[in-house]
Amino acid sequence: MLEFEAEKNCLAGKTILVTGAGAGIGKVAALKYAEYGATVILLGKTVKKLEATYDAIEQAGYPKPAIIPLDMKGATEQNYKDMADTIEQQFSKLDGLLHNASVLGVLGPFEHIDIDSLQDIMKVNVTSQVMMTKALLPVIRKAESASIAFTSSGVGRTGRAYWGPYAISKFATEGMMEVLADECDGTQVRVNSINPGATRTEMRAKAYPGEDPLTLKTPEDLMPTYLYVMADISVNVNGQKLNAQ
Repeated sequence: MLEFEAEKNCLAGKTILVTGAGAGIGKVAALKYAEYGATVILLGKTVKKLEATYDAIEQAGYPKPAIIPLDMKGATEQNYKDMADTIEQQFSKLDGLLHNASVLGVLGPFEHIDIDSLQDIMKVNVTSQVMMTKALLPVIRKAESASIAFTSSGVGRTGRAYWGPYAISKFATEGMMEVLADECDGTQVRVNSINPGATRTEMRAKAYPGEDPLTLKTPEDLMPTYLYVMADISVNVNGQKLNAQ
């Protein structure tokens, strides 16, 4: 999987929604999916960043993408229902959903956890993903073969001191993936999680300000795993905790 070499146009005819598509891993994944033939729906809260991803896809001559500006911290269940209706009307189905957007919050001792900050993190990293997935499932089930991928973390699989709210949210992500994967077992929908690992992103720099970013893998280095989960080769892979490096 880490050495997966995708065939050209292996995502042709597929529509894939990527959250957090304006920067980092989300932007690179969106570009990569488009490169391999997918029509990508770019979701994020900063329109300017989404437009930059959109322009990069168009300039490369890949299938024309779509943009959905949405702040997952403030979005309501109705917002997601409306989004699902729009996607169904425009694309008829959804073949892939990459839950990439997350917020880190502030690292520190458990006794210093700010509850308002914890609630914001849980809203973006967990609750919004529940609402979005719930709303999109009927559209996803219209695809012949569909993939839902959640973004996890090493601290969502083994707890680590001072990572409190973020780690808690990622443990919840893993649980959410397992519940949904079990419900979808034996259907045309597969559900997995990806731990990207230490990657050269703004979030990583915020967590480890003294780290040399040049020692880290780039988002581009992780793309074999991100392509693998969306390509039909992974059609029988369900409920797995995957690692991108």
